[in-house]
Amino acid sequence: MLSITPIDVTMDQAVNDGVFPGGVLLVDFKGETVHHAAYGCASLSPTQTPTTVSTLYDLASLTKPLATTLAVMLLVQDQHLILDRSICQYLPDLNDTGLGQATPRHLLSHSSGLPAWKPYYLECDDEGRSKPSQMNSLDNRQRIYDLIHREALIYPVGGGMVYSDLGFILLTELVESISGQSLAELCLSRMFIPISTADTFFITPTGPVCPTPQKVRVYAATEGDSWRGRVLSGEVHDENAYVLGGIAGHAGLFSTASDVLTIVREYVAAVKENGCILRADLARLCVTRQDYVSDSTRALGWDTPSRASSSGRHFSDRSFGHLGFTGTSIWVDPTIDLIVVLLTNRVHPSRDNNQIKEFRPRLHDLIYECCATL
Repeated sequence: MLSITPIDVTMDQAVNDGVFPGGVLLVDFKGETVHHAAYGCASLSPTQTPTTVSTLYDLASLTKPLATTLAVMLLVQDQHLILDRSICQYLPDLNDTGLGQATPRHLLSHSSGLPAWKPYYLECDDEGRSKPSQMNSLDNRQRIYDLIHREALIYPVGGGMVYSDLGFILLTELVESISGQSLAELCLSRMFIPISTADTFFITPTGPVCPTPQKVRVYAATEGDSWRGRVLSGEVHDENAYVLGGIAGHAGLFSTASDVLTIVREYVAAVKENGCILRADLARLCVTRQDYVSDSTRALGWDTPSRASSSGRHFSDRSFGHLGFTGTSIWVDPTIDLIVVLLTNRVHPSRDNNQIKEFRPRLHDLIYECCATL
């Protein structure tokens, strides 16, 4: 077993220093979970609740590789979607637009030319801000899709890389149009049930999209949101995902650290041709840096280490990972068979707390160095 004392000290110190109110850290090394512990509080207000290893976190952008990318690749695997075919052939509303010439590969690698983000939620019906069950999310979804269809590209398709939530919202429309299911239902039936991740789901205004929606669960709180007028807990933090009804390709997934590990292990196993749901060639595409855009670190859905990576100094060039705005992250180094899952709610009670940016690489350096001694 990994000596966990230095890691515990570092995590406890982060809580004391206000890097985040609480978190769950899971380290898997050579197929064995060598560290899995909870720290601090899942919420500070309106009541103080301790974190446990079963606390559910808003994964934010980890939704992109853990749900949306897998959904796209399963459609490719089923021969319902071609990675390098223009998306206008699947979404006719994009005919005669520059964006329509983008492919699913462009969207997955953030090279479609779409901007990073737009506050679309401000243009949507906001009746549901105080009462989510009253939100007309179907109308909002179509309105946001239409807005993305009309967005001016900030560079030619394939001519650069800008990390874009809008591209992954468009992938939501693409997946749902082809499959005839919501992204949440597709992920549940094709991924989360087959690999037994019962605590991974999207949350709609009527509750979690999962086999046991009435189960009592403890969620890590996120922001004290002035737009919605409440501290958020058990509802998606991202405003655009919220007005989309909680189901979105860029954000919206909730999970525990152990379930996240299970999904990541599926990628790792699939690369080795031992996956349960995904073909090896497709899994390898997802975790391999794309080389057709210069200076991009992006794979398909996943990222790879940059010069000043949140994975620290030691993770190899073969590594892949992703960050989430709420304070979540995954980093995987297949060369030494190391997986690190860090789930925190650094945005509680405010998103203005950015200390995690300096903390992440220090933590990953420490974990790598501890594993290297085994």
